[in-house]
Amino acid sequence: MFNHDPIPRPSGPPASSTPVRDYMAAGGPGVSSDYVVVPRALAEAMPLPWQQHFTHLLAEFHRTYGHLNWPIYRVVPSRYEKLADLDEEQLAEVGAIMEIDSDGSLVYRDRSGRKIENAEDRTVLVSCLDPIPAEYANANQSTPPRGFPAPLGGERR
Repeated sequence: MFNHDPIPRPSGPPASSTPVRDYMAAGGPGVSSDYVVVPRALAEAMPLPWQQHFTHLLAEFHRTYGHLNWPIYRVVPSRYEKLADLDEEQLAEVGAIMEIDSDGSLVYRDRSGRKIENAEDRTVLVSCLDPIPAEYANANQSTPPRGFPAPLGGERR
């Protein structure tokens, strides 16, 4: 006896042909318009099955794209800050200076000496201390048996 019921169709939108692009477009920790950064301490702290999947994907990725002329990447932990909140060293890092104008007001200038308008509202990317401490290297010690890391508390960014 044959079942003549139609084949059930998945509900929801069709599967994407660009799932990585779609996922990354939503942003998230470590995602920029050009790169995806995975902190090594967190990768090494993943449950063992995750690490096995991750290393398999990385090996396939490197086998496929290893022939390209890869540069050495320098990843710098950074965060957005208001230009007016930066100290002298941070201003230098983003290519700006602060000086006192002839009328006594603070003026911000870029590398070419042009005045930066609305410095109080301008947001810039500046380096910071790495907020992911190395102690996460053993974070899987608090992983429950089902393989998902226990919430670490604190606010998610």
